[in-house]
Amino acid sequence: MHIPAWKRYLSYLVEIHLESASSEYNPHLYVSMRRGRFQLSTAHAVYSFEDLYTNFARAFERCKLQELPGNEALVLGLGLGSIPYILEKKMGLDFHFTVVEIDAVIVDLAYRYTLKELQSPIDMICTDAEIFVSSTYQHYDLICMDVFVDDEIPGPFQQIEFLEQLRDLLEPGGLLLYNVLALRKTDRKKAERFYNQVFKVVFPNATFIEVDFNWVLVNEQALMN
Repeated sequence: MHIPAWKRYLSYLVEIHLESASSEYNPHLYVSMRRGRFQLSTAHAVYSFEDLYTNFARAFERCKLQELPGNEALVLGLGLGSIPYILEKKMGLDFHFTVVEIDAVIVDLAYRYTLKELQSPIDMICTDAEIFVSSTYQHYDLICMDVFVDDEIPGPFQQIEFLEQLRDLLEPGGLLLYNVLALRKTDRKKAERFYNQVFKVVFPNATFIEVDFNWVLVNEQALMN
């Protein structure tokens, strides 16, 4: 989407509201421009911030992406498309993306604001990520799990069964990055409990990356730089 240069420059001083939307799944969606980037927010969370979506931007920098067995990437949770944006525009990597997003309003926003700028092939699937993961036979070299409803990860995505399904979708040597909130003390306790009692049960060699107010859980320490 074209934004006048003056408005882009002004966004380095103040956040500029561009659009509000609502949907069945997200009653409060806000698109704004900050620091020259498009940002998608809800009432309590940032869903997307182009290359400044630091949860994944810094996680990608810490991982051996060049050593992955192939270029098939599964992205669960779209936002405005920060994950494919970072991998293509910032990291210079070529992936074929399968993106699963349940909210058609978010899909529309992503195409209008971000995805049209990308050259990477993207297969967009507008459905429940839980249903997709349990039914697909495709395998992936990179899986990015970023499903939130506002600032909460829905319960089914925090179950051992779901993580086992993700594990089974990974190619040998594949990388899983799982984003969890760690903003408040209560968030960190929940993240620590999920990591130790659920994530490491499925991925015994796991580790995690602390990024600002989030932890990004990694399935395999050997895939870290």
